[in-house]
Amino acid sequence: MTRTVAIIPARGGSKGLPRKNVLPLAGKPLVAHSIDAARASRLIDRVVVSTDDPEIAAVARAHGADVVDRPADLSGDLASSEAALLHALGVLAESGDTPDVLVFLQCTSPLTTPEDIDAAAGAVIAGADTALTVAPFHYFLWTAGGEGVNHDKSVRLMRQQREPEFLETGAVYAMRVPGFLEAKHRFFGRTALVETPIERRLEIDEPADFRLAEERMGGLRRMADAASLPRPPHALIMDFDGVWTDDRVFVNQEGVESVVCSRRDGMGLERLRKAGLPMMVLSKEVNPVVRARTAKLQIPCEHGLETKLDRMQAWLDERGLDLARTIYIGNDINDIECLRAAGCGVAPRDSHPEALAAADLVLDADGGRGALRLLSDMILSQGL
Repeated sequence: MTRTVAIIPARGGSKGLPRKNVLPLAGKPLVAHSIDAARASRLIDRVVVSTDDPEIAAVARAHGADVVDRPADLSGDLASSEAALLHALGVLAESGDTPDVLVFLQCTSPLTTPEDIDAAAGAVIAGADTALTVAPFHYFLWTAGGEGVNHDKSVRLMRQQREPEFLETGAVYAMRVPGFLEAKHRFFGRTALVETPIERRLEIDEPADFRLAEERMGGLRRMADAASLPRPPHALIMDFDGVWTDDRVFVNQEGVESVVCSRRDGMGLERLRKAGLPMMVLSKEVNPVVRARTAKLQIPCEHGLETKLDRMQAWLDERGLDLARTIYIGNDINDIECLRAAGCGVAPRDSHPEALAAADLVLDADGGRGALRLLSDMILSQGL
């Protein structure tokens, strides 16, 4: 059986962006993203971080990686990645671990996915000597002297007339270990190209790259979340308090209650209604504000309910709609039955912990503050 080890070189020094390998990105140190992706890979048997830095070593161990202490002479600005990889393989061999396939991961590529890693490792396991991740490239390159690099400047070919070209992403490299030990270079023999989406190509070199990475991570996460919704959904059933509202109530001196709703959420629900998606609000709240707000948006509502699941099922049955293709969004413990029963249970980010645990999808937005707009946009992006 093929044994595959991922090695992540991570130096402590960085002139362009000091300490970048441990700077926080989307809630965890930069190097942790590569470690977590490797540990989630199907084909990686062991994850090793090669570093000269105690803090990086501590982060690596905390995220489940083994650590190889890299000597100072292999940790300078001019030290090659190959030198770090060869050193790490030597340390592993001394402990009796000689893998068949090495996957070299760059910790400055935090958008790398387990699927990218598996694709590169799988290409080598299937017969290639080396592999790397690439992204489609359709641009014209020029020299400083005004000459075309990858094109004849006198002939302007359309994209479909040109030979496909690919850009090295710098994220994932895989290689057969015996060949690498002999060649001492990441490319030898037959090299396989593993194509990845262009939106995942990003290397962290400058402070602005952290912002770009977080933006792309958010976009990719929203795409993945949207793909988890029923396609097409048959219905959207909603709780009111904590979903349409921010879960607060205002009471004046006469005892009259009022709540806060989001116009953004209202616009999202209006778009869903016009697109023809059946919708319903089921609420325990008895205050007439529930009916007033839902009536304004022309969405049916039943409130003052002690239990919701039976009424949700009956409402769906009356219309011939499938519970397994229904989305339910709620935020508290009285929503748990519906969250679990629906085809996709959704909770705003600020929901009760038990509701969050019961949900299939947790939105990156709070109730009454954009959660319904985000969900509406996700549903519409998948088509009705």
